Amino acid sequence: MSKQRVLVTGASGFIGQALVPVLAGAGFIVRAAARVPSRIGTDRPDVELSMMPDLNCGNVDWAELVEGCEYVVHLAGIAHASSAIPDSDYNAVNCEAVRELANAAQRASVKRIVYVSSVRAQTGPVANSAIDEATIPHPTDAYGRAKLAGEAALAEVLDTSETDWVTLRPVLVYGPGVKGNMAALLKLARLPLPLPINSLKGRRSILSVDNLASAVTHCLTGDTVSRRVFLVADIAPMRVGKIVSAMRKGLKRSPGIFTVPSGLLALAAKLAGKGDAWGRLDGDLVVSTEALRESGWRPVVGTMKALADMARASGKS
Repeated sequence: MSKQRVLVTGASGFIGQALVPVLAGAGFIVRAAARVPSRIGTDRPDVELSMMPDLNCGNVDWAELVEGCEYVVHLAGIAHASSAIPDSDYNAVNCEAVRELANAAQRASVKRIVYVSSVRAQTGPVANSAIDEATIPHPTDAYGRAKLAGEAALAEVLDTSETDWVTLRPVLVYGPGVKGNMAALLKLARLPLPLPINSLKGRRSILSVDNLASAVTHCLTGDTVSRRVFLVADIAPMRVGKIVSAMRKGLKRSPGIFTVPSGLLALAAKLAGKGDAWGRLDGDLVVSTEALRESGWRPVVGTMKALADMARASGKS
């Protein structure tokens, strides 16, 4: 039986570089597409390096990339929220390019598209209560609104099509080479001094890149995931102190965290101009993974081990 081909867009990114070898190891031929294909960093015979089009140009031509592919995993897009990025760019890249991909996939008789969206399509950076797929989406910035619009465009185009779709909404993803907020926490963990962060009570759902890769693989061919939206996270939410402690364990160090009155930390953050960052660290963002687990998905790595492994890998780089 011949191998089936899967197109992975944005294959040179943080998630893509973890996903491509997982899919190849699962028996797929992977057409790995990136703006700079050499950055994908693999010479496996079952990985085809391809050039990505400019997603911000309007009328993106996906035809050549999707031709001959049974499946598509769409990772490419603007991957963070920033007030410096115009709303029009978010809409073009994270919505209209998705619509055009869905149309091209339908014409090429692709079996299924797995669209990796974001939890920010459903909520802001914090949420007062745990959320699941039934929670009414309420994105709070242009990034989240464009992601939600991209989800809607995918479902609309493929509504009566034989091409199937699945949308995943991952929470904050971490792993070796991560950037952004998790990289900042890793930098804190590496400091050779105790940290007054045990008073941070916010509970956060986070997601190992290995667990995300396993969720994508599950959703490519799973029988119970068709035309559904799933939140994706590691099983248990974590507080910041526990995250840093796990990282320090990977660095073979003691946790080194202690408690001070949270009001003092909040005041210090505000005086330093980091009040918004404090609110995100001390606020909750907890999601339910029950729907995805009921479909048959199971994490492949525990959170504490994955955080320790990430920190250990950073020490070798």
